[in-house]
Amino acid sequence: MKIAIAGYGVEGEANYNYWSADSANEITIVDDSETPKFAVPEGVKTLLGEDAFQKLDGFDLVIRTPGLSPHRIKTDGKIWSATNEFFEKCPAPIIGVTGSKGKGTTASLIASILQAAGRTVYLVGNIGQPALNLLPHIQPSDIIVYELSSFQLWDIERSPQTAVVLFIEPEHLDVHTDMAEYVAAKANIARFQYTSEDIIIYNNENEYSRTIADLSSGIKIGYPSESTTHIKEGSFYNGEQKICSVDVLRIRGAHNQSNAIAAIDAAWKFVKDPETIEVGLRTFRGLPHRLAFVRNVKGVDFYDDSIATTPTSAVAAIAAFEQPKVLIIGGSDKGADYKPLITAIAGSGSIRAIISVGANGAHITGMLDDHSLPKVHRVDSTDMSEIVKTAASLAKPNDVVILSPAAASFDMFKSYVDRGEQFVAAVNALED
Repeated sequence: MKIAIAGYGVEGEANYNYWSADSANEITIVDDSETPKFAVPEGVKTLLGEDAFQKLDGFDLVIRTPGLSPHRIKTDGKIWSATNEFFEKCPAPIIGVTGSKGKGTTASLIASILQAAGRTVYLVGNIGQPALNLLPHIQPSDIIVYELSSFQLWDIERSPQTAVVLFIEPEHLDVHTDMAEYVAAKANIARFQYTSEDIIIYNNENEYSRTIADLSSGIKIGYPSESTTHIKEGSFYNGEQKICSVDVLRIRGAHNQSNAIAAIDAAWKFVKDPETIEVGLRTFRGLPHRLAFVRNVKGVDFYDDSIATTPTSAVAAIAAFEQPKVLIIGGSDKGADYKPLITAIAGSGSIRAIISVGANGAHITGMLDDHSLPKVHRVDSTDMSEIVKTAASLAKPNDVVILSPAAASFDMFKSYVDRGEQFVAAVNALED
């Protein structure tokens, strides 16, 4: 079979390793960069350059990397993906998790609960572990927890047996044509749930999530719900069954309590024991760059929330703390609506200062002109140490400094991970 590996990064390399294992396959690595992110194996055919994805006629199969839109590929062959291949070949049940924010945390909580129950669990997908790398090791008795971005869901032909749809808001509109296309991609997580044994867990407070759930023929579980998982009197309950105090969670914020509710609902088919669920929730300490505590410096707590690339995720970070806050916002724009963030800032009453950074920081803070708020401090430098020093100079003991940009990172940094790592390094460099 003549196969094109379209896009050669982390997943592209995994795709190459998987399909090249069959010596009958003739592989060509295709990338729109003359120098792909990963080194091409010696002796492998390549097709490189700006218009490479438009020249794929003659291939039987074009394996698309997640961030590559199917619309950018011109071929007379079949467009396929690692997600499609995994869903077709995986012998174990799959719990798929999508949403605009909280996917990684919710998927990790599900995996932690299942592991506490003694199950063999593989956590794969958008969280950073290419699923095809693990496929040869998976047994039917295992459970897969698959974090699914809109890019991975774009053209899938099967849905997971258990689908989790978190809060959805405008996101990746710099890649998707519009919000309708973004939601349509997300909806594929439910579109192919054809049996009454399938399950979809969805945020019943979000219109997009409810719309996606309607596409499923399976069991529909809207959360929070008094009939399934919810919070009552400071504890998680499933129906009338008390599970544990919400205080067992080591991650902050009402949004993470909501993520935990979705995780308990998703794991409930496999784990119904309250003590086991409590152990799973307690064991999870949070993912990097997701409202992660960095350090206390002179009585000020610093938090890294670099994953907050949307306005609503920054709103959640603001709501997670009652004490005065110094907020660092701004980055590259993805077509988001910043009105909810402006409303949250204006109504919080606990913002001590705002530091505006990046390409759209001034645009965001300019929307605050009609409100009586603390002074906005603009930092034009791309040096994170200067940004952090400015934040530290404005904060007082018992304050929190939060990097929660509400925007993407690519104007100043390689990724949200790079942005977060530079923030952590700058905070750790501050003098006590």
